[in-house]
Amino acid sequence: MATPFVALVGRPNVGKSTLFNRIVGEKISVVDNQPGTTRDRVYEQTDWNGATFTLVDTGGIEPLESLRDKDIKPLAEGSKDFVLEIRQQAEAAIEDADVVVFTVDAQTGLTATDEAVAGIIRKLVGQRQKAGKHVPPIIVAASKAEARSPRENAVEFYKLGFGDVYAVSGMQGDGLGDLLDEIVNLLPVKQAEDELDDTVKVAIVGRPNVGKSSLFNKLIGEPRVIVSAVAGTTRDSIDTVIEFSEVLPDEMAPIVDPAGRIVIGDKNDQIQLSPTERVVSTKITLIDTAGIRKRGTIEPGVEKFSVLRAFKAIDRADVVFLLIDAADGVTSQDEHIAGFILEAHKGVVVVVNKWDLVESEEKVDRVAKDIPGFGSLTEKMQETVLQTRDRFNFMSYVPVLFASAQTGFRVDQVIPTALRVNEAREMRISTSDINRILRDANDKHAPPVQNGRRLKIFFGTQVGINPPTFVIHCNDSKLAHFTYRRFIENRLRDEFGFVGAPLRVIFRGRVERD
Repeated sequence: MATPFVALVGRPNVGKSTLFNRIVGEKISVVDNQPGTTRDRVYEQTDWNGATFTLVDTGGIEPLESLRDKDIKPLAEGSKDFVLEIRQQAEAAIEDADVVVFTVDAQTGLTATDEAVAGIIRKLVGQRQKAGKHVPPIIVAASKAEARSPRENAVEFYKLGFGDVYAVSGMQGDGLGDLLDEIVNLLPVKQAEDELDDTVKVAIVGRPNVGKSSLFNKLIGEPRVIVSAVAGTTRDSIDTVIEFSEVLPDEMAPIVDPAGRIVIGDKNDQIQLSPTERVVSTKITLIDTAGIRKRGTIEPGVEKFSVLRAFKAIDRADVVFLLIDAADGVTSQDEHIAGFILEAHKGVVVVVNKWDLVESEEKVDRVAKDIPGFGSLTEKMQETVLQTRDRFNFMSYVPVLFASAQTGFRVDQVIPTALRVNEAREMRISTSDINRILRDANDKHAPPVQNGRRLKIFFGTQVGINPPTFVIHCNDSKLAHFTYRRFIENRLRDEFGFVGAPLRVIFRGRVERD
């Protein structure tokens, strides 16, 4: 289940950004007395009382009168060109949020603009309820309630009809505990259907205009999403469930036993198949997402929430296709997206798309050579693999594919690779194998010494999958230097591959165990 999403909405300059910074504990959102300061999407994952959620700060919502009447100035200076787009944030928030925090100014009191914005939200809620769609709970945060008078006067916001009102101060933190308790209380409980969904979830992400929608369409075989040369035309994350069939590889080829049954595996671990089960079918949920732009280039309005949906899609996914434009190579923004995927502990496949613009398919067929572990590559492809792995040095384990969604070149390799990565995420290693690797690692590379104390490893075990998680029991985890942790991870990869799958290697000392 994806991390729940809590949106702060309201008119300009009511203290949303100050409240955001106080809750997440960092100064991430720009705070200024000038209305309309929050322009690009600002989000951060945070937690309260053990519940984790993503908090989003939005730009101020304004009524549309300033568009219809030139004599009416927008509340946010310089935002007249974006009034319509910023208003669309309300619709996106109502559509995507699990909880909406309608933020108002306790010092100013209830204004006509607050009532107008509340009317916008009520209208959207009504439309969604009529259509039988999801409607998030809405609570009111009366911000800037540092003094006694604004706190007492906050009761007037009950007129908005959104239920409980919480007088809070983003500057001093007053009242935030009660507000956060209510937010956590309203967060959705994991539903039974989430647990029953056994499809492999694959998200397609990347910068705008790298060919995500084209690849999506090629994979599902129908034009379900908008495909355009104009960057940023995909606004929503779109899910499509497909069934992918593949022939069993040679090492898993069916064997007929004396009774005429088809089996796979050795005598100790055989899977019985009927004669028609020579092909394995897997249900896959493909998620096409909006392009992820650099923070400073994200336009106000609905695109902020499109980008947020892309990050939510990564959070939901098992495996992520990170698309790179073959003409541009790996950019700093690609590295930023890769970092987010790594933090989310998701499987990754790097797809260098639009390769037909670099080399023709005819040339690839003519000059490509088989490279062990990489497949059939041209010299240009080999150079690109090295450059890509160098830029993604923190994710050097990811497979790199070359494809063209436009022509279909090597698109048939994309889904099978994702399935192999998902299998790696679910791989379990026996405790005896793990400890054999640790002993061999100890013989080849003596554990580090710090202040006269040497790291001593007692034993290791795998405690989880998705991603594979290993706990190494030792005398003191502080002695396990980053380079030694990476060394152990590399030894595990050398032995078992874990292609495209992140690993979590946790060192636990005696004191921590106690």
